Amino acid sequence: MNKRVLVVSYSQSGQLARLKESFLRDVRGAEGIEVDDVVLRPQRPFAFPWRFLPFFDAFPETVHLQPAPIEPPKLAHERYDLVVIAYSVWFLSPAQPVTAFLQSEAARRVLRDTPVITLIGCRNMWLMAQEKMKRLLAGAGARLVGNVVKIDQCGSAASFITTPLWMFTGKRQAVSWLPPAGISEAEIADAARFGRRVAEALQHDEALDETLLQRMGAVKTNERLISGERAAQRSFAVWGRLAMAAGRVSPLLRRLVLCAYIVFLLGIILTVVPIGALLKTLLAPLRREKMRREREYYAAPSGE
Repeated sequence: MNKRVLVVSYSQSGQLARLKESFLRDVRGAEGIEVDDVVLRPQRPFAFPWRFLPFFDAFPETVHLQPAPIEPPKLAHERYDLVVIAYSVWFLSPAQPVTAFLQSEAARRVLRDTPVITLIGCRNMWLMAQEKMKRLLAGAGARLVGNVVKIDQCGSAASFITTPLWMFTGKRQAVSWLPPAGISEAEIADAARFGRRVAEALQHDEALDETLLQRMGAVKTNERLISGERAAQRSFAVWGRLAMAAGRVSPLLRRLVLCAYIVFLLGIILTVVPIGALLKTLLAPLRREKMRREREYYAAPSGE
């Protein structure tokens, strides 16, 4: 009997779709494996490239896991041997259509007691998004057995500029004097080896557990970003709640709150972020053991 693999994804720019296809290269058509590839579709599509205010207007509901509705996904089967969820990160959270799927009755049916691999393509900050993903999967009764992460090629500092330019212009290299945004071609191609490992495990009836992708370098955890992600997540939560409350009073008041947050965010990026990075570098020798434990935790279940 064929092994059944469900792949669920939503790609706005197209990059995640290419990453998913690389992962599936040796899974599709493999003997004894049937792939059901489901692309999520919002009832009201999110535009790409983004316009400035609609981009920030999406953040309150994204952060608080209150997504816009999606079209009901059509699943070929009620049960699968493995589910792969490919997602991008919006405001340190899973993209809204993926959250909407995970909160659906269809997801609860298909994910219960089923091993899941997450495949993330993002700028560089994915830890808090994956923590939310873990909670959503646990709520659906799924078993997270692996995580594969591919991040932008140009580094943290440059991507503060290149990624927003890509989001607002639709051009990966909007200006010639900056490196292109996005995941490198080599890293996209590298995703194929994880899919190959999955295909081998399915074909040989191996146990699909936390050991599946270990010692393959599936993730790289940057300890310098851990505390920054936590702080940003707290900020997003507070301002997101405030924006949603303001929106219940007046759409104009919501927009004013969002504009205030944009100014606040720019101030944080220009002042607190570099100072915090310097302090973390200076204190690193005193925090080595704690950082090791945190890296180990966030890298699980695949490990670095």
